[in-house]
Parts: sequence; structure tokens; C-alpha cells
Amino acid sequence: MKRRHAVLATAAVVLLLGAPAFAAPASPTPAAVASASLDRIAVDYVKLTLEAGEREPGYVDAYYGPREYLTVAKTAPRPVFMLRKEADRLRKLLAKVADKDLSPDLRRRKLFLAGQLKAAQTRLAMLAGDKFSFQDEAEGLFGVRPVLKPLKSYDPILARIDKLVPGKGDLAARVDALQNRYVIPTDKVEAVMRAGIAACKAKTEEHIKLPAGERFDLEFVTKKPWSGYNWYKGDAHSLIQINTDLPIYISRALDLGCHEGYPGHHVLNSLLEEKLTKEKGWVEFSVYPLFSPQSFIAEGSANFGIELAFPGQAKTAFERDKLYALAGLDPKTAEVYGQLQDAKAALASASNTIAADYLAGKLTKDQAVQLLMKYSLYSRGGAEKRVSFIETYRSYVINYNIGQDMVRDHVYRAGKSEAARWKAMEHVISEPTTPADLRK
Repeated sequence: MKRRHAVLATAAVVLLLGAPAFAAPASPTPAAVASASLDRIAVDYVKLTLEAGEREPGYVDAYYGPREYLTVAKTAPRPVFMLRKEADRLRKLLAKVADKDLSPDLRRRKLFLAGQLKAAQTRLAMLAGDKFSFQDEAEGLFGVRPVLKPLKSYDPILARIDKLVPGKGDLAARVDALQNRYVIPTDKVEAVMRAGIAACKAKTEEHIKLPAGERFDLEFVTKKPWSGYNWYKGDAHSLIQINTDLPIYISRALDLGCHEGYPGHHVLNSLLEEKLTKEKGWVEFSVYPLFSPQSFIAEGSANFGIELAFPGQAKTAFERDKLYALAGLDPKTAEVYGQLQDAKAALASASNTIAADYLAGKLTKDQAVQLLMKYSLYSRGGAEKRVSFIETYRSYVINYNIGQDMVRDHVYRAGKSEAARWKAMEHVISEPTTPADLRK
């Protein structure tokens, strides 16, 4: 009886105070509505990307999201014209999400999605047959409009390299002859590459906490347009493939170890999965469309990662002290080779101009090969392989050199200390970074 009296008394108090016996559910706040809108757009973006991947093999570089999305994409992918309408719809919906209702974190998420959707619109237009200039294509896909320098602007760099390389006559042929002294023997390639990757990982672990259980598999392949590739599998697991079509120089051990592995593609994908897909539930990061601003950040940070891990003369010193003996090469000549590699780095963006002219039909294939031999100092085999890459990936070439330059400038603005620069790099590769962020 005491309990019944207590209930009646409580009900009487409620009635006296004028409060309803059952409270109506509260209306969602504008912030909650905006966040939910981003979630819905993100899911539809993932589905759009997976279906586009069925229309263009290679468009989806990695996916580790819900299996049912992939199953539907493979079973019933929409035609390109419908995917274009879907990309348009999602961009319009995204534009309606008010920035004032978003936290700074969610504003960055919105900007990331906007860039990815613009890239999808551009790539789907290309699949439908629309034509773009090299610069318009690059800007649409990767969020950066490249400045194409005239090839003659690289002549002073070639003049400096000419003084470094012994002999007379054609510079590209002399460079090729010199570099051939630094080819890793076939039976030693795997040992040297594994040692290089291990060194890159050790340097990275000094500054960045890697996800538990992260790992990679290493494979050697042939008949590919690229020299190395990271296939991210999810759960902090990568397959790193190295192409053995052409000779592998001693410098490639650290280059590929950092670029494909640590702190490059493997670390970037592992951190994005851990911090954004898993911790925040941002499903858009479970899919990686190759032709998007995501690649500008990925390739630029991966290339800069070599310099960050082995600044100044540290790369040449490590190669001399650790890798030359493994490769059966003379470490006394390491400095000469290191100087040549440093000098050649200033020629990196020449391939953008050559690619633009070749894709526009201003150069024949042989002319493009000849210009790559002259201005990028490739061997003939290397130049032919580069043209194959350009034919396959087109304006993607800008991501390596312009991307590297922009990531470098961004990271260096963080300070002169090694700790400050690594911290800035970690932010770049673990957050929804866009090319616009690098300019700030």
C-alpha cells in the first residue's frame, strides 16, 4: 500500500506542475541533422564509387567497407549516364549542408567529400567520352591545376648534371651508363628491398604510432606500367608489389620502401582506416578511388616521405653503409651516385609538360620517348615504360612531383625540428586532408 500511495503522490505532483505524463521526443538539433546528412551522402558516395569501379577496371584502388555494398555494385552496376546523375545529385545535397551547423572536423569531412565527388563527376564524364585539356583534367580529378613549365627551362639543370657525369656526348646515354653500375643483381634484389623497407619502417616508428598488427606482403611482378604498387587490403594489411621489368637501382630500395610502405601508402591507408573509418565511422574512407584528390595526397606524401625519413645526405649514407654490401656494390662510389640522384630530382616536373603534349597529340610516341630521355634522363627502356604509364594514368603524373612539393612546403612550415615535421606529416596522412589544406 505504501508503494501505491507513493505512485499516486508522484502523479499528483506532475499534474500540479503542469508537466505531461510522457515527454515528447526532442527535435534533433541542426548539428545532428547536418551530421546525419553527411553520413547518408557518404554511404551513397561509396556505392557510387564501387559501381564506377565496375564500369572502369582499376578505378577503385582499395575497398574494405561493407561487403553488401560491393555485392550490389557487382550484381547491378548502374550505367555511366545514371552514375553521372547520381554524382550531380550528391554534390547538390552536399552543398545544402550548412557549414554553420558543422564542427570544424565535420567541415573538413564535407570539403573532402566535395573534392571526391567533383573528381567522380570528371572521371565519369571522361568515361562518357568528354574531352578535357591536361590542366582541366588534372584540376577536375585531383584538385590542383598544374603549371606546365616550358622544357627549355630545364636546360640549366641539365647543364649542371652534365658536369657531374663523366665522359662526352649524349647526356642521357652517359647517365644511363653510370647508373648501370648501380643495378642490384637479380639474386640480391629481395634481400636489399627487405632491408630498405625495414629501415623505412624503423624511421617511421620513431615518430608515428602504427596500428597494432599492421603488416605487408612483398611480391615481385612483371609486365606492369609502374615500378611499384601498394594494394591495401584493410585491417592494416598491404600487398607491396615491385616490378622487375627493368633493372632495379640501389636507390630504389629506400625509395620504394618509404613510398609504398613507411611512411607512405601502407601507413597512410592504415591510419585512415584506424582513425577515420573505425574510430569516427566515416565510411567514405573505406573506399579509395584512384582518380581523386585522395591520390594527390597519397602520392605527394609518399614521395616526400623518402626525404622526411632520410633527409639531406642520410639516404646516401644509409645506402653506402648498409645496402651497398648487400647488393655487392662498391660503397666508395655511393657519393657520386647520390649526387646524381639529387640533381635529377629537379627534373621531376618535366614529365608533366611532356605528358600534356603527348596526350594532346602534339607529340608522337617516339618523340615523347626522346624528350623523356633528354629531360628526365631515362634510359630508352625507362622512357618507354614512362610513356606506357602516361597512356594508362594520364594527368595522374602530377601527383608525384607537384604533390611532393606541396606536402614538403606544408610540412616544413610546421617548424625546423624533426619532431614538428613528423607531427605535421602524421596529420596529413591521418586526417581528411585535401590539396587546399596544404596551401594553408
